[in-house]
Amino acid sequence: MDTNIVIAIDGPSASGKTTNARIVARALGFIHVDTGAMFRTLAWYCLKKGVDVRDGQAVSALCAQWNANLECVDHAIRLLVDGYYPAREIRTAQVSEATPVVAAAPKVREWMKATQRRCLQFGSLVMEGRDIGANVFPEAQLKIYLDASLTERARRRAAQGSGEDIEARDEHDTRRTASPLKIAPDAIVINNSQLTTAQTSALILDYVKKELALT
Repeated sequence: MDTNIVIAIDGPSASGKTTNARIVARALGFIHVDTGAMFRTLAWYCLKKGVDVRDGQAVSALCAQWNANLECVDHAIRLLVDGYYPAREIRTAQVSEATPVVAAAPKVREWMKATQRRCLQFGSLVMEGRDIGANVFPEAQLKIYLDASLTERARRRAAQGSGEDIEARDEHDTRRTASPLKIAPDAIVINNSQLTTAQTSALILDYVKKELALT
């Protein structure tokens, strides 16, 4: 790794990864990388092209040849497909349902890992996902694992108007053979069930200052 810094923020669905990663990146002047959005983009593209997301070989073949490129806009990484970023399309219920299925394909995760590592070319990163500290950037200078009770995470999803089955998603993420969701051995675990977003991000920034000597 060069002089750029990587802060990895992992955790299950509705643990506050995206919101807190964005806040922390902004506070530090780092680049925010939402890796979940990358997997969503591939899921959207599969649906757009009529590829069965349950067909791992077909999904992997599409991922190997699609015209996808990284772009950094306003200190955030986006994955463009044919020069287009489907910001709204990747947040639909259909894409949400397809994403964990697409993400389970080993070849897809290999492609995503290589692509996510290339994000470092843009500068220091706050990268969030499910396997960043354990797989994508095991050498990250700081690893945070956010968690919350199943009840609290389900409440958060419901408040967002989402019908996602949190328990089923947890089982899918932890049991997949390719880069499953797990806590890196050297990660700092933060259970934010009883914390606000402001309290959680402040706690992460305190760890950043302590562990990385950043101000």
